[in-house]
Amino acid sequence: MTAPCAAPPPIAPGLILSAPASGSGKTVVTLALLRALRQRGVAVAGIKTGPDYIDPAFHAAASGRPCVNLDSWAMAPALLRGLARAQGTGADLLLAEGVMGLFDGALGLPTGRDTADGSTAALARLLGWPVVLIVDVKGMATSVAALIAGFVRHRPDVAVRGVILNRVGSARHVAAMTAAIASELPELWVLGGLPRQGDLALPERHLGLVQAREHPDLERFLDASARLLSEHIDLDRLIALAQPLKNGPTDAAPRPLPPPGQRIALARDDAFAFTYPAVLEGWRTAGAEITFFSPLADEAPDAAADAIHLPGGYPELHAGRLAAGRTFLPGLRAAAGRGVAIFGECGGYMVLGRGLIAADGTLHAMAGLLPVDTSFAARRRHLGYRRARQLSAGWPGAVGEGFSAHEFHYASIIAEEEDEAGRLFAVTDAGGTALGSVGHRRGSVAGSFLHLISAAPGPA
Repeated sequence: MTAPCAAPPPIAPGLILSAPASGSGKTVVTLALLRALRQRGVAVAGIKTGPDYIDPAFHAAASGRPCVNLDSWAMAPALLRGLARAQGTGADLLLAEGVMGLFDGALGLPTGRDTADGSTAALARLLGWPVVLIVDVKGMATSVAALIAGFVRHRPDVAVRGVILNRVGSARHVAAMTAAIASELPELWVLGGLPRQGDLALPERHLGLVQAREHPDLERFLDASARLLSEHIDLDRLIALAQPLKNGPTDAAPRPLPPPGQRIALARDDAFAFTYPAVLEGWRTAGAEITFFSPLADEAPDAAADAIHLPGGYPELHAGRLAAGRTFLPGLRAAAGRGVAIFGECGGYMVLGRGLIAADGTLHAMAGLLPVDTSFAARRRHLGYRRARQLSAGWPGAVGEGFSAHEFHYASIIAEEEDEAGRLFAVTDAGGTALGSVGHRRGSVAGSFLHLISAAPGPA
């Protein structure tokens, strides 16, 4: 007699939190919801839309569960669904925080209904999840109904089902707006209004929020935010809006990028924190072992590692400390001498270079493994999606292989060796405009300013 097959674990339904524009309070409201639901005993897990390394750590702190990034531009639909399915396994509810405004995607791309442009709307359509719109109503009254109606009716394939009114002035303010919305959109659920609270804000720096690990009193902030939200938002109705993941091709074991080695030493501290949990989990699923070390604590990478990964972060804020260490940089140089595969992304790339000029103009010597000098004093913002085609053999793939990536930094290259044979990637922007070749590879050491996200869904 054949034993019955075990039922697959349930997959949590999902809901997307978006807004008309950046600055509407999405992140704080999302964190408050995650913490309030967790306090009620709901197994809630967070998702962040788009290429964001900072907000997911706040999600994890609020919910007690790892957060995953989902990006409709950088990830193939099957990978998106596979990551969403993995995130929802064993949970009761998934809450996805959007990026920018609901329909804002990569600049330079068409805005057709089927475009995977990285927008929150594209993700909602791909996953089949409804949207709750968080609207900053400061300075508005009943006109908010017209604003919300435009978002509800703009794309019939994106289901805006609820609204949270943020930064309201009074109960009377909420009542007037709720009546106006009900008259215009009787099918839309107004979940409540959050009063203005000046102390419920998160500190910021040049790449976004100050990292969760650096927040001086994060638990108090999360608990206070959850307490305020629970008093003003109908959590039961919000939970009821969630919908199951839409069916479609799914990666059974989603692995965005191949592991760079069998035993990987990964830099992790306040200077090197920008890694996607899904990438690391994919490496482990592929059989790789990951060890961690802190360059800020002057720790050398694991001598037994066959690969070293330096992710992005804020080395420009700690350049003097990194340069003064007696173990970290010599450890990198010794590993390069042994032929260990070393890869640096953005901040990690700067540290692999010859020198880094801090904001005050001081030049700090770095590892000297790549022929590049960078400066945070000569600040210029570099931002956008990138398609990268590999030019030299070695991790992350073969020559000619394509990857999806994102670039976001304020540092500038002030000097580098012009050697096209040693270049790492040929790059285009999201619209296909060629941006030339970037990064360097010297022996077993490679790096660039790009944050790699996944193998490219289409041709690079």
